[in-house]
Amino acid sequence: MIPVQIRRRQVSVPPALHHYSGLIGQILASRGVQSPAEVQYELRGLSDPYTLSGMAAAIERLLQALEQQARVLIVGDFDADGATSTALAIQGLSACGFRRLDYLIPNRFDYGYGLTPEIVDLAAQREPDLIITVDNGISSMAGVARARHHGIDVLVTDHHLPGAELPAAYAIVNPNLPHEHFPSKHLAGVGVMFFVLIALRQQLRDRDIFSQLGIAEPNLAQFLDLVALGTVADVVPLDQQNRVLVEQGLRRIRAGHACPGINALLTVAGRQATEITSKDLGFFVGPRLNAAGRLDDMSWGIECLLSTSEQKALHYATDLDNLNRERREIETTMRSEALASLDELRLDDATLPWGLSLLQPNWHQGIVGLVAARIKERYHRPVIAFAPANEDTLKGSARSIPGLHIRDVLERIDSQQPGLIEKFGGHAMAAGLSLPAKHYAQFSAAFDQAVKGMLDPALLDPIITSDGELRADDMNLQTAQQLQRLAPWGQGFPEPIFDGVFAIQRKQILKERHIKYALSPLNTAHTFDALAFSVDPTEWPETGQQIHIAYSLDINRYRGATELQLMIRGRVDTPR
Repeated sequence: MIPVQIRRRQVSVPPALHHYSGLIGQILASRGVQSPAEVQYELRGLSDPYTLSGMAAAIERLLQALEQQARVLIVGDFDADGATSTALAIQGLSACGFRRLDYLIPNRFDYGYGLTPEIVDLAAQREPDLIITVDNGISSMAGVARARHHGIDVLVTDHHLPGAELPAAYAIVNPNLPHEHFPSKHLAGVGVMFFVLIALRQQLRDRDIFSQLGIAEPNLAQFLDLVALGTVADVVPLDQQNRVLVEQGLRRIRAGHACPGINALLTVAGRQATEITSKDLGFFVGPRLNAAGRLDDMSWGIECLLSTSEQKALHYATDLDNLNRERREIETTMRSEALASLDELRLDDATLPWGLSLLQPNWHQGIVGLVAARIKERYHRPVIAFAPANEDTLKGSARSIPGLHIRDVLERIDSQQPGLIEKFGGHAMAAGLSLPAKHYAQFSAAFDQAVKGMLDPALLDPIITSDGELRADDMNLQTAQQLQRLAPWGQGFPEPIFDGVFAIQRKQILKERHIKYALSPLNTAHTFDALAFSVDPTEWPETGQQIHIAYSLDINRYRGATELQLMIRGRVDTPR
């Protein structure tokens, strides 16, 4: 955790928020909230699914498949969003009367991402009448063409940014298509599939098909635990639509209505379902689900989520927990190797590349994204970590810093040097790519130059946006509880962060990489525990000194007791 600079939010509170306390009103206003209705998070706040331009065609094809009881194959992605999307599609369509459902997840090491022609050939062996992609497909031109060759219709549901060309699918449902008017551009793949199910249920109800089939109309809210998990784990911006989906899912989990798979994942992670927050989904449940896709086969994670037996779900969850432990060990080794390779170069701020490319011949391609994220945090530079896919090809995973759209960087390199990159795709903050191994040195130089051409130099200094210095009267458990009730917080709707100077009463080093401080605000007698994770303790001040930190308020629950603690988000640097 390198020193940061602080930018404090300046905002005027609209009259509609004046009934909140001054602190709460300022926090909401600074996140773009204009009225209390925007933080109520009731399901009636969800938008009309038919605002999505491809929805009508998609639903007509699903109705045709239901009438014919056609074979439907779900093709998902190998991350947590893909797993929850797949489980949601299977369970939601089943609840709507579909009986011939199956799924297929590409193994990332054998087939790579998305609906490739090779995956379609594999899928064709199951003789589906319809393929539905979830969390992928928008860039699968060749795969959709191969499906048409096999006589298989394809319905694409995705949220990734499209390229210049769209696949020739039967229908495409994606809020990021050009000229879409759906109010949320930030749905995760699981959110897109949930809106498809809402639209399908509406048509089945209007056409009296539920009674014709002799089945009860499903309550789709029962699947919101899956939607919440996939949305948080995919780190999409939590706009108002996504906050409704996540908060409603969290409420179901806290009320004991989660599926056995999510409950089992919470159990192996040591989390209490009744107290769960979006952070628990992101830091404890999501990584265990993702471990299957990173190291082995995401089918393990999907089977966990589809399990109706608590015992069977716990069996899968335990296996996923073991995989996650293995993932952490591999990640720790790779991160150490990456840091050592950079230390050997003896680079300083002036000579450190703006865009960092990293490669070791023994690295695991399922873990490179995590290593890129850790090195990005350490050096505050956009990073791409590569691992060999085979003797001739490298797979890379990129992570960016605020202010630089990493997919746009790759697109610029591809346009300036055609053929250097085999393929790429992704978002503003994360992307993936593959390139011939012989092009690595050339790509590394091109990546650094592209970043230098697109990034404002001021953004190389890490900045934390603070909600200001918290008054002593507000630094209490009640404030933390108020903020928790306004959750979910996350990407695009950031958790409140404050900053201030504290006197260090005690410093304790935990597991060599974490610090637990006892801190007192200056000129007060109050003392609070404060935690800093994944830091070099030797670089942090000692007992008796002062420290300026950026922090969030957290509630520590232990053996039935609750108390306020501070989570350190950054150590503030003196402005240069």
